[in-house]
Amino acid sequence: MKRKPAVIAYDIRSNKRRRRVFRILKQWKLDAQYSVFECSLSQGEAEELFLQLSSLLNEKTDSLLLAWLDKRRKAQGITSCSKPGFRVPVWYMG
Repeated sequence: MKRKPAVIAYDIRSNKRRRRVFRILKQWKLDAQYSVFECSLSQGEAEELFLQLSSLLNEKTDSLLLAWLDKRRKAQGITSCSKPGFRVPVWYMG
């Protein structure tokens, strides 16, 4: 099971749905900073996690993003001057 670095981010309007999504991500033991989670997932794990999360969301008001990171880039903080190493998002709902 080959794991790749990824970022999961969400924007959820409902407090109830937001708490449910946050609990699921915490159950997966993912590191969080507000609504952005950095993780290392296999393709199968990413698909399972995305299915769990997307079932909780309202497609008209909420957004969910899972983006794979480029392993060749050195990890760095995201500021107004930096360029994150995002690849094309695997899934985007919003």
